[in-house]
Amino acid sequence: MPEMPEVQGLVDFLRERLTGVRIARATVANIAALKTYDPPIDALKDAEITGATRRGKFIDLATTGPHLVFHLAKAGWLRWYDELPKTVIRPGKTPIALRVALEDGAGFDLTEAGTKKSLAVYVVREPADVPGIARLGPDPLDPSFTRDVFASLLEGRRTQIKGVLRDQMIIAGVGNAYSDEILHAAKMSPYALASSLSSEDVDRLFAAMTETLTDAVAEASGKPPAELKDAKRRGMQVHGRRGEKCPVCGDEVRSVFFADNSLEYCPTCQTGGKILADRRLSRLLK
Repeated sequence: MPEMPEVQGLVDFLRERLTGVRIARATVANIAALKTYDPPIDALKDAEITGATRRGKFIDLATTGPHLVFHLAKAGWLRWYDELPKTVIRPGKTPIALRVALEDGAGFDLTEAGTKKSLAVYVVREPADVPGIARLGPDPLDPSFTRDVFASLLEGRRTQIKGVLRDQMIIAGVGNAYSDEILHAAKMSPYALASSLSSEDVDRLFAAMTETLTDAVAEASGKPPAELKDAKRRGMQVHGRRGEKCPVCGDEVRSVFFADNSLEYCPTCQTGGKILADRRLSRLLK
């Protein structure tokens, strides 16, 4: 799933490449991906793109007409073409959800792998018209997001810290992968309750979150879309590395599997050597 660093990398690329360019047409190949009808998708035709912004894990392309906003969900991605293919898109026969053609001949596709389709496209007058954006919590890399702001979000929450970090209404932009990385860097169990964290725990977690995300955004910066996924994988310490050695202590990286995803962690670094139950129960093996 693309998260804040990869989405920021896409935004940086699109801002540089698209600003000042007009949209020739936008073609929806998967009608279920288009979540709005007013303004219509045709309102993007001939609109000049004026900028690109990240809002949590949403990408917002501002134009002289409406905004084109999209969320890549779990299996979506952006495929860029310096020269857009001339092939006709066949709805239902392609992983393409949306194709945007630019007046200079370039363009991009939004694609989604797998059978579960969650990629979402919005054409709106204002970004806040997208419900997911309107509900977003603060961005953890915004200068106003201080340690004290973070502490206030955790206070009184009897929720596992892994879930808090992933909740977009609490903190915008962090998902499954980077929450694993942040907790590993902070040497903290994913099952720790937010309300139980000491002041020192909060200090450590805030520093780990800031450093992990800052480094990942820097790594993604300047890379074209085709290289961002590999850059993300290379930078991971524990996420997606089940069975490998922890780069910090050498212990085996373990997983806990859920219905549609998993978490990865290092027992030595994060849980005092205890192995977390490999089921949806929020407790340690006795």
